[in-house]
Amino acid sequence: QVQLVESGGGLVQPGGSLRLSCAASGSISGLNFMAWYRQAPGKERELVAQITGTGVTTYAGFVKGRFTISSENAKNTVYLQLSSLKPEDTAFYYCMMQLYVSLSFRDYWGQGTQVTVSS
Repeated sequence: QVQLVESGGGLVQPGGSLRLSCAASGSISGLNFMAWYRQAPGKERELVAQITGTGVTTYAGFVKGRFTISSENAKNTVYLQLSSLKPEDTAFYYCMMQLYVSLSFRDYWGQGTQVTVSS
């Protein structure tokens, strides 16, 4: 059974920084990509950033150079460095991984971690 465990959320002032981490455990044979999504109250879940197993990154337009996704594939861990945070970045942040498990690629989600940007 594969589990994703996130950490690093919290309360931060506008302009501040946070680093989110997400580690997968279980019988994992490989990975296709890792990603971070977020969902604010009353809004749809949206993609923030994605990184492939070969290190190719993609960012949502609203990131505008403020966030950085990175990974340690050998540890099945993905990070999201959040900088220059704005109140509108307040949301639950979820990690997602497409992993090779039991002879097929499957999608797995973390439980979410709250990021609150407020003075």
